[in-house]
Amino acid sequence: MYQDETFRGFLERLRDGGELADIRQPVDIRHIATLVDQSDQALLFHDVIGYDMPVVSGLIRSRQRAVLSMGCSDYREIETRLTRGIDHPIAPRVRESAPHKQVIRVGDDVDLFSLPIPMSSIYDGGPMITAGVVIARDPEYGVNSGIYRFLVKEKNLTGIDLVTPNNMRLFAQRAYEAGRPCPISISIGTHPFEIMGSGFRAPLGVDEMAVAGGIRGAPVDLAPCETIDLPCIADAEIVLEAEILPTGWVWPEGRFGEFTRLMGGLHWNPLVRIKALTMRRDAIYYALHMPWENTWLAAPTRYSALRRALAAAGVQVKDINVTLGGCAFWHAIISIRKQAGEGKNALLAALTAMDLKHVVVVDDDIDVFDPTDVEWAIATRVQGDKDVIVIPGARAKPLDPSLAVTPPGVVPIGAKVGIDATIPEGIPRERYERIAYAYADRARVADYLAGKADPTPSAISHDAEAVGALAARILDLLEREPTYYSGIAEKFAEYDFQTVARALGALHRDEKLWQDARGRMCVRGSKFAAVPPKAN
Repeated sequence: MYQDETFRGFLERLRDGGELADIRQPVDIRHIATLVDQSDQALLFHDVIGYDMPVVSGLIRSRQRAVLSMGCSDYREIETRLTRGIDHPIAPRVRESAPHKQVIRVGDDVDLFSLPIPMSSIYDGGPMITAGVVIARDPEYGVNSGIYRFLVKEKNLTGIDLVTPNNMRLFAQRAYEAGRPCPISISIGTHPFEIMGSGFRAPLGVDEMAVAGGIRGAPVDLAPCETIDLPCIADAEIVLEAEILPTGWVWPEGRFGEFTRLMGGLHWNPLVRIKALTMRRDAIYYALHMPWENTWLAAPTRYSALRRALAAAGVQVKDINVTLGGCAFWHAIISIRKQAGEGKNALLAALTAMDLKHVVVVDDDIDVFDPTDVEWAIATRVQGDKDVIVIPGARAKPLDPSLAVTPPGVVPIGAKVGIDATIPEGIPRERYERIAYAYADRARVADYLAGKADPTPSAISHDAEAVGALAARILDLLEREPTYYSGIAEKFAEYDFQTVARALGALHRDEKLWQDARGRMCVRGSKFAAVPPKAN
């Protein structure tokens, strides 16, 4: 399903589902970002003042639209679709013609200022291209695809944000060291299948467009560029053909609202020369809106990377939550079906996945999607000197605002932290038996609010003879099997609770009862008594 869906077909599906609203009256481009932020739908601005091209934004800015973008029925299914793409990639195919070749501008005719590239937040350093799927090729390592942003500096000059260690940065670095430009194609207005595929950090030598094909279930159609020896995405609305110039990481740019939900600082990046601009005659400009459009499709890539790392470590995973509080990049909570020592093994494996910074591992009785349950596990199962692992000097993501300032072009290092919130080895499991209430399976408050009345027990008598007779029956039971207090009350439910309590009180008074290590009632001196009687 959706194997042949185009970018425009996806827009129509959103519109049909009530997830895309059309705004046809004139709108100032400076207002677009805040309008998208206020909207519970994606917005298509048909009349952007000063431009002859519409702008669409907010396409995957919610969980529901992320689900729709992948052709899934629920959010967790996105990971399944991504995993299929990784495990069963489908190589892209190249076709000679593409709709974005209807208008071709080369050299001095390139004018980025003619594109309706909106500002985002009030402190932005300028208009930035945010949804460009970049394809590059290295002579040794092959093809790489990813999504990077480009600050527009001149009509045919941008920067490219390559502060994070990744394959694209490696390609640009190798070209810089060789003194040559690094050609790239930038496809704007592509289906989310291609955005998801290019957002996955594949190993060197793996073509992310093949992963996108696996996600789609059919080859991604590519088309040759006009001025560089690279392909671009054939379905794109707009394509920029460019070269990363061998300037090094020396040009300041920013600030920009980041996936962290914070304003980033200045970044030092290379320059990019735009050699050609090709587009459809009726092109639609897609502006990816930060941070949530980045977040909803970023998280599933972390899920997939985590599962692979944990599987390689032989850990049985029950569930994973890459949290929104961790910006879908830095925090993961993982529940495992634990064997001895695997809490620590799971932490070490998980912390190798992408840019994860903090990982909590819990037992399979903990709901990883319930923050209170996770915090409870940390509170009741963790000893800091044994269960908190700190790994200093690890690769860090430069957008982490808590890192020390580094010189331009230098990748920082930071700490990774793992918390083993599983039940420690050697601790009796009964210490972790959760509170449960007797009769929860049959006493329902809704029934009582609707008028239900409990029957009166047949045996109600508090005189000494009746209490003594019941005490003897209870004593006989406890000689055979240790039983919790509530179990005794249930077994003798023909008596009212007061009579049962009096009978147990009589046995205590006669010093005939004790409790075993689990708190069950048993007979003093029997094989069930785990603790000797107290001295008088």
